[in-house]
Amino acid sequence: MIRTIYFGGGCFWCVESVYLKLKGVVEVKPGYMGGSLVNPTYEEVCEGNTNHVEVAKVIFNKTIKLNHLLKVFFSIHDPTTLDRQGSDVGTQYRSAIFCETSDRKEIIDFIKSMEKSELFKDNIVTEVNEIVEFYEAEEYHHNYFKNNPD
Repeated sequence: MIRTIYFGGGCFWCVESVYLKLKGVVEVKPGYMGGSLVNPTYEEVCEGNTNHVEVAKVIFNKTIKLNHLLKVFFSIHDPTTLDRQGSDVGTQYRSAIFCETSDRKEIIDFIKSMEKSELFKDNIVTEVNEIVEFYEAEEYHHNYFKNNPD
């Protein structure tokens, strides 16, 4: 069975590069979700006026569990900063997950367990949203770190 989830945790280049390395992840595509503009460009999203999130579309199989994908997600970004990851600031860098309705409860329960674990001193602000229209990023963003080793 093949499943899909979308992770927004700052710049999509960083999120994509991590998930590409995981066994059970079939494909990862950078793109944009959650905004108001149809078919936005990278430049439009970066301006911060479209309300899109930079996301990585993660397609995975039964070799890897959703729980493991979530553990990775919460270890590669700071889910407690609103509209920011490191020096990347803006709504396009907010912490967000877009998922199937059937996965929503598992994800919310996972986040609640993370809050109780005291791994983060501040509250988790990660949005959990149902899947909306995904706009694939321009080709030069795909597999960015492999294609731009410098």
